[in-house]
Amino acid sequence: MDQSTTAATQRRSKAGFDLTPPTKEERDHLIADLNDEERHVILEHGTERPFCGVFNEAKSRGTYGCRLCGLPLFKSGTKFESGTGWPSFFDPIDRSHVAFVRDTSYGMIRTEIRCTRCEGHLGHVFNDGPPPTGERYCMNSVSLRFVAEGDPLPDLLDRGAPEGEPIA
Repeated sequence: MDQSTTAATQRRSKAGFDLTPPTKEERDHLIADLNDEERHVILEHGTERPFCGVFNEAKSRGTYGCRLCGLPLFKSGTKFESGTGWPSFFDPIDRSHVAFVRDTSYGMIRTEIRCTRCEGHLGHVFNDGPPPTGERYCMNSVSLRFVAEGDPLPDLLDRGAPEGEPIA
């Protein structure tokens, strides 16, 4: 972790993950690894075309995290088929991993979701999901990275993992 990050500014989620935003240098390093479509969606709040994302029909067990910073966002057990053309989930790993932002673009009122740690655009959340939450987190595949069950989570910012969590 950057030496300038002090214990006073470090934030941890209830799930134990460090939510401290990346430094400018760390962010620049993460952004350098993005392709054009990922830049458009994650940094410019774009949207990928429906039914084209690699995770829309994915069924593997594991964890979906932020493509930019690696923060774990959803377990595969909360993924469901919404019929919308984008991967959908009904409950995040930890609600503090997702930032909720009012979005009034395109003449609509929606709730944008961003990664709490790096502020990368993930998608939108709607109140038409299945029980128990009734929420549908409609995600862009390019905003996500997948880690298969049993594989270590990425530690792109060298922050370490909560106790008991494997990390690469």
